[in-house]
Amino acid sequence: MSDEESVDLDSFDAEKEMMEALAQEAGSKVQETGSKSVPAKLSDPSLERILDIPLLLSAQLGNTRMLIKDLLQLGPGSIVELDKLAGEPLEILVNDKLVARGEVVMVNEKFGVRLTDVVSPTERVSKLGG
Repeated sequence: MSDEESVDLDSFDAEKEMMEALAQEAGSKVQETGSKSVPAKLSDPSLERILDIPLLLSAQLGNTRMLIKDLLQLGPGSIVELDKLAGEPLEILVNDKLVARGEVVMVNEKFGVRLTDVVSPTERVSKLGG
């Protein structure tokens, strides 16, 4: 591993520790910034650089396992059975990590998700490590 890579890992570990500390302190401290509410500590200038990092948010309806031969037979009108029951909440994932559960809603003729359960900040940060 080069020196440059080890510096990046050290920086990541330091930021992870900082986020863990913030998650514990966040509680009810909220500050208005523009049109969004963020915990007061997250408006700290030293954290400003990580607030603009793009993340992939996805809503997962369910999963299934299938054989390649079954996958190749799929076509228009095919039905794929998922592991979730009708009415069960969707899972909301950020970078493939569970952060919340919710239900499907329509917003201006587009699908949206109303959050019904949010994983605690402490639990979310603890799952970042693996």
